[in-house]
Amino acid sequence: MENFTPVASAAGGMLIGLAAALLWLGLGRIAGISGIVGGILPIRRREAAWRLAFLAGLLAAPLLLGVAAGYSAPAPAIGSADLLAVAGLLVGFGTRLGSGCTSGHGVCGIARLSPRSLVATAVFMVTAAATVFLVRHVIGA
Repeated sequence: MENFTPVASAAGGMLIGLAAALLWLGLGRIAGISGIVGGILPIRRREAAWRLAFLAGLLAAPLLLGVAAGYSAPAPAIGSADLLAVAGLLVGFGTRLGSGCTSGHGVCGIARLSPRSLVATAVFMVTAAATVFLVRHVIGA
């Protein structure tokens, strides 16, 4: 709890909600990152433009905020490149298996009261809690 930042966290949550609402109201699209990335290929001219713009904003916003606020670069991820590649593949597999990612189900799906998203988000949260428990208390990392 040493890095507890409720104001910044609330502001970030509001910005995520605003971005999701604007995408829904402006284009009728759900702001699920796995669906946005997955829909880039095959390239369809009308679809690719908004998808690439959304992803560019997703990457550029924290970089611009960091520059404006004078934040330093985050510490590099701990772990081997092989471990990170396997983790990335597992995340990709999970998003396909779950028909979406945490942003699509957790933010947009719950807001639409989607039963599938409510179940998926509950599974995400239980799995996350079990993983933290295992890593911290069983494995001892």
